[in-house]
Amino acid sequence: MGESIYEIDPHKCTECIGHFDEPQCVALCPVACIPIHPEFVESREQLMRKYHRLTAHKQDV
Repeated sequence: MGESIYEIDPHKCTECIGHFDEPQCVALCPVACIPIHPEFVESREQLMRKYHRLTAHKQDV
């Protein structure tokens, strides 16, 4: 969380791929203020690879 606002780390965000059908931040935001960062547009396949990389240590345990 940022100092006065929530912040989404694009290096850790998988747009909920692997968990939900749509990004939960977008689905739950009451004012539709989640912008798409132009430097972090990723395909579903890229997001799935990121999800597997981020959760790999949990699966090995």
